[in-house]
Amino acid sequence: MNTFRHYLTKYLLLWLVLACFFAFFWKKFCGAEISNPFLLSKWAMQMFIALTMLMIGSLLPIEEVKQVGRRWKTVFGGTAVQFISMPLLAFLTAHLFHLNNAYFIGVVLVGCVPGAMASNMLTMIARGNVSYSVSLTTSATLLSPFIVPFALVVCLGTRVSLNVTEISLTLLLTVVLPVVLGFSFSRISQLWQNLSEKIGEIVANIVIIWIIASVVAQNRELIFQLNPILFLALLFLNLGGYMAGYWGGFLMKIDSKMRRALVLEIGMQNAGLGTFLATQYFPKTPEAALCCAMYTFGCMFTGIILAQVCRNFFSNDLLTLSSDEIASVQNETPSLSKMTSVSDTNVLPNDSQKDAS
Repeated sequence: MNTFRHYLTKYLLLWLVLACFFAFFWKKFCGAEISNPFLLSKWAMQMFIALTMLMIGSLLPIEEVKQVGRRWKTVFGGTAVQFISMPLLAFLTAHLFHLNNAYFIGVVLVGCVPGAMASNMLTMIARGNVSYSVSLTTSATLLSPFIVPFALVVCLGTRVSLNVTEISLTLLLTVVLPVVLGFSFSRISQLWQNLSEKIGEIVANIVIIWIIASVVAQNRELIFQLNPILFLALLFLNLGGYMAGYWGGFLMKIDSKMRRALVLEIGMQNAGLGTFLATQYFPKTPEAALCCAMYTFGCMFTGIILAQVCRNFFSNDLLTLSSDEIASVQNETPSLSKMTSVSDTNVLPNDSQKDAS
């Protein structure tokens, strides 16, 4: 099981590409007589997102909740950078590239959703502060029902009519409640905690891959009609997010490893959640969901490259840790072993203890 989890996470982008490839060419490979499973699961989108968040909550160590309280200024400062910079960048990007209404909605959705769990894994690869990354993801996720609807209304204006209360309630029930339940179950039941540690990350990753592939299957014809300008706009937004994280961290005067975590957290948006919101509240503009799906590919690709660059060229101050030091860091910050599955690495952050003090 550990080996499967390791390769699933390590080659997540590859599995995502393969799943979307099969979703797109299902008829060609399997014929029309066999129903496309990615299409059949359309009705279960909300349940899939809730399942993902339940697993994330189950894997959330209690130490990370305490960390939010201990360093609330840097956590909420980083969250503020994300929820201010990304919606603003998305709005400016949509105008700069003169995107049509459907693409405009999709790009704004990408900018307004919170960060993704993949940023925690990439922060580890980049030799950044994983504990801070997990704290940022937790904070943004829990605040999303209150901030995301407001950001959408401000950025979309009169383009669409939005029910803020309904979106907030949906996010509360689909995102926050499952996280709280999963976290509570792991505190109450040792059996649940052990089970979630074995399969939680596997389930979460597979579900996100399935959601994106499902969107591809539902919009096969539209993919051929996508404007190349959209890809440039999404890349611009992604790179702008990384820059916002860098300069936000610089202004907050946080150390380089925390800054790496902030950079990846802001650039790696939860496009799976954006895809769900697009299909739920903008069904007449399926291109909006495709924007979110395309961003998933892009941010995974650029995020992996950025993490490797940080690891190999900008981490001369970090030394390879011994096995005893690795065990010590993992005891201080359980998220290194529970929230990520890159278990074969030799180089983990060394400042978890300093941040907790």
